[in-house]
Amino acid sequence: MRMSRSVLATVVAAAAVGTFLAVPAHSAAVPAEGVYYVQSATTGLNAAVNGTAVEQHNPKGNEDRQQWTLRASGSSRSSEAEGAYVLESTDAAGTCLGRSAGQARTVACTSSDAAWTMTPVGSDRYTLKDPSAASYLTVGAKASGSNYPAQLALGAAGSLANWYLTPVASPTAPMPSPAERTLDQVTFLTTHNAYANGVDGGFAPPFVNLVPNQTRGINQQLADGVRGFMLDIHQTSDGAILCHNSCTLVSRPVALWVDLQRMVDFLKRNPDQVVTVFLEDYVDAGVLRSELARVSGLSDVLYRPDQTGVRQNGWPRMADLIAANRRLLIFSDHSRASDQSAGLTRDSFGVMYQKEWTVENYWSMGGGVGDSNWACYSRWYDANTNIPLTRTEPNFRPLFVMNHFRDVGITGTATTDNTKLTDRAQRFCQPAARKKPNFLAVDHYDRGNPAAAVNTLNTYVYP
Repeated sequence: MRMSRSVLATVVAAAAVGTFLAVPAHSAAVPAEGVYYVQSATTGLNAAVNGTAVEQHNPKGNEDRQQWTLRASGSSRSSEAEGAYVLESTDAAGTCLGRSAGQARTVACTSSDAAWTMTPVGSDRYTLKDPSAASYLTVGAKASGSNYPAQLALGAAGSLANWYLTPVASPTAPMPSPAERTLDQVTFLTTHNAYANGVDGGFAPPFVNLVPNQTRGINQQLADGVRGFMLDIHQTSDGAILCHNSCTLVSRPVALWVDLQRMVDFLKRNPDQVVTVFLEDYVDAGVLRSELARVSGLSDVLYRPDQTGVRQNGWPRMADLIAANRRLLIFSDHSRASDQSAGLTRDSFGVMYQKEWTVENYWSMGGGVGDSNWACYSRWYDANTNIPLTRTEPNFRPLFVMNHFRDVGITGTATTDNTKLTDRAQRFCQPAARKKPNFLAVDHYDRGNPAAAVNTLNTYVYP
């Protein structure tokens, strides 16, 4: 059933007065002196040292020479008042982010080419200008059908010349009380390929079926505190079916509606809980709509952020979602444009387009064994798409889905990776997104205690 007008008004009002910490307007010319990432407001990528070049690279902590110490360029108060600052590499004392022949280069910190005039250009964004010329540190212009170039340059003012100075040590504030915390302030344990568990049914062709991503069924995952579920759906003559890559040769596959029914039934038994579903979605919109119609009670708990003023007012308080009984969110990675071409959009029946409401880092940390890649960058940043992890809107902060798993869900590897989840979230992904992860997605959630990382992140908010 649809939300009543009185309940809808309550949720909208709650969203309007939700107590999340808004990013403050600039109150000083530049941030305090300290160690920062110089992060493009356009791409979300960081300025990194490569030889004598300064390039934009995927955020990777300080494993890639991406950290800079901000300080006044001289010791006198006059130079500080004039806005002259330098950014010294933390990897090479006396070497600063500077410029040469129209490009960003490392130069001696004593050189006049190392000084920058920094000017606020809105909430927490700055330009870095050559004090003696109308030239700004910029991302190179993007050619048609390609990524923005790695080499940073000197250019005109504009969006490509806007930068975040992101603290290496993330700022935090205490988590508000349960009655006041908003949806975007909370972190949820999330299972990657939750359906691929070998308990509820088959999920892949032979051999692949021998390497599940999880080892407990959906009901047990819910009982253990999992509140986010990543599900792959493929279209067959039986509807929307949960399979990995293909449903061909899969024995005893599970239908989407079956797992959704498990979640709805859990929510009925636990009226203070909230669940989110992420669909890797390969089915027609009409097929998905029919599949959802089979889930008894779904409409009673489905939450529609598109109908409750979230973009205008921010995410509502958890307590208000619970009071309104709007406690299940469903996102799809399907293309809105393709649905519009076909004449039926998923949000018309309550499934949100994920790219419009979330940001998400690239899904793979590497193969099933061997060294891992902790770089944290957008899954949706390529030649055709530009949705940086840092994306925000004036009154709206997308939810951040943090993927922390390998190409193959090897149990031993996942166990080790899961013990490092807090460290990666706080030192790598949180600064990369300039927001706290809301969904920590892992393989084998019952190994390595990823719930401890969730508990740690739920003690604070990123203002």
